[in-house]
Amino acid sequence: MKKVFVTGATGLLGTNTVIKLLQYDYSVTALVRKKSSWLGEKSENLRLIEGGLFSDISEYLKDVDAVIHIAAETGQDLLNYKDYKRTNYDATAHLFAQATEAEVKKFLFVSTANTLGYGISADRGNEQAPQLYPFTRSYYAKSKLEAENYLLQQGRETNVIIVNPTFMIGAYDHKPSSGKIILWAWKKKVVFYPKGAKNFVHAEDAAEGIIKAVEQGKGGEKYLLASENLTYKEFFRKINTITGQNPVMIPIPDSVLVMLGVIGDGLRKLKINTGLSSANMKALRIDNFYSNKKSVEELGIRYQSIDKAIEDAIRFFERK
Repeated sequence: MKKVFVTGATGLLGTNTVIKLLQYDYSVTALVRKKSSWLGEKSENLRLIEGGLFSDISEYLKDVDAVIHIAAETGQDLLNYKDYKRTNYDATAHLFAQATEAEVKKFLFVSTANTLGYGISADRGNEQAPQLYPFTRSYYAKSKLEAENYLLQQGRETNVIIVNPTFMIGAYDHKPSSGKIILWAWKKKVVFYPKGAKNFVHAEDAAEGIIKAVEQGKGGEKYLLASENLTYKEFFRKINTITGQNPVMIPIPDSVLVMLGVIGDGLRKLKINTGLSSANMKALRIDNFYSNKKSVEELGIRYQSIDKAIEDAIRFFERK
């Protein structure tokens, strides 16, 4: 039985990943802040240990085949780069050093698609495309890219594999995180939507991609985990169809988003935490598309429809 060590096991992607690992008969040790946060079923092959990303985990890495590092600071409202760097770069370097010392064979780092350049539908972003604005101004994406570069430079004895998921939707989004976009439209009589677009992926498929990357991925490679490229309007219409609702759909003028970005920049200068910024508002106005060609051809991933992801997410929210 293969053994893996997983961080971020209680989040949307982490929970889906651990569940799939157990289904595939892996022995899983998962680092969590609190054991009570685990939403999945108990298993004799799952060991939950409480701790932080800077804890000494060396005793748990003995005979481990792979470390899967999912935990990250993903918030969009922090004011300083150091707040992201500590979790997304410093902690990653700390974990990788322990994995190397323990002679772990593989270190899989979950990054983000936004470290890679996006494209319009006819020219989708891929693993070779350099990062583009507005994500060059995103502290989150910047810290992830810095961690990617560090790992790819250090990966010698321990093989480094990087996966870059797009916007994930699915069950077990208990905060919620990316699932907030569903709550934006679900049970609403009026839905305001930006004119941009992005790539969506079922969290189950991203979890499947992680496992396939561990098993089949090449050291030093990146793999985009991406499914459907949709406008926000198309995505919200899917929610409407699935839930049987018929709200009034109103596009948000670009000028309004620009103004909100300027207001956010001002609030940030006043040290007020906010998700508003010129970069974040620009991200809502672009076609943030990506290609899954490499992960399909090299990892053999079969992506589900985003309709299924939305259905799973809504069922989870209803159970909550």
